[in-house]
Amino acid sequence: MTSALLLAPALILGGVLIASGVLKLRTPGGLDEFDRLGVPKALRREWIARLHPWGELLLGILLLVLGGVLGLLAALAAVVLLGAYLVLVARALRTAPDASCACFGTTKRITAVTVVRNAWLTALALFAAATSWTLPLLGGPLAALGVAGWGWVIALAATAVTVALIMWPEGEPDAAPQTAVEPVVQGEEEADYLRSITPALPLTLADGSSRTLRELSSRRALLVLAVSPTCGSCEQVIASRARWRELLPELDIRMLFTTSPENSTLLETEHPASLHDPDRHVAPSLGYRSTPSAVLLGADGMLAGGPVTGSKEIAEFIDDVYESLHGERPPA
Repeated sequence: MTSALLLAPALILGGVLIASGVLKLRTPGGLDEFDRLGVPKALRREWIARLHPWGELLLGILLLVLGGVLGLLAALAAVVLLGAYLVLVARALRTAPDASCACFGTTKRITAVTVVRNAWLTALALFAAATSWTLPLLGGPLAALGVAGWGWVIALAATAVTVALIMWPEGEPDAAPQTAVEPVVQGEEEADYLRSITPALPLTLADGSSRTLRELSSRRALLVLAVSPTCGSCEQVIASRARWRELLPELDIRMLFTTSPENSTLLETEHPASLHDPDRHVAPSLGYRSTPSAVLLGADGMLAGGPVTGSKEIAEFIDDVYESLHGERPPA
């Protein structure tokens, strides 16, 4: 039987890529995920996003069943893929502290652990490239296992399946509808929406003054656009804010950043001034995890719509707000 040290990198990496592909197929992402991670614009294509999980799945299988030159090519492809993942998450952690990714099908915040994990997987890909060429051309590491090796693989696979079934998320309960309701004046009849009190969280305005969210929305409804200048999918939301303000003069539409005014590269000092939450209290309080997100706060001190996340989803949300106010969809 071939040494376990020669087989382990391709076996482990193949299993990880297969698991990643399956989990992404279970909860497919989209272009917003690519935007959040700063994927080059040339690769931000819908068809690439759709084929991405299948590509991981196929690459994982090839690593398990190919050796020789073909195995080497598969391992090199894994080096390129995982190296790209490593660069993207490391850059996101450095430039956007609130960045997130759905690396294994579930959106989670990018941390130092994410970077270390991707560095380890990239190292495994390099080891696989260094060893796969020594394995059988057809069959690769699986063919080189031998009878005893297959016993260990079956035992480890059974363990992995058991752990996966125990840890598999059951799904979250149905959330409140993320549609707009009658958003502004007090005393108006509330729509069918599970509303909660607007939290009195202190925020810093662009001029350095401090107000709470509840104060800011006390006179008329406030639409909060949680964005980041370093977030690719936020670009469209930031660029659209002026048009949305013209479309919905009934609302205050303000950008919210997780940086202090003095550390922000994008400020709005005139009304409606930008909001700043360097302590990051707003996102967990309003229920969103990443940028761009939008939440509508009613003038009656209650949440009136959202949160919604993603540039496309926010644009649709704006249309819903307009329709709730004017009885028709906004002009194209």
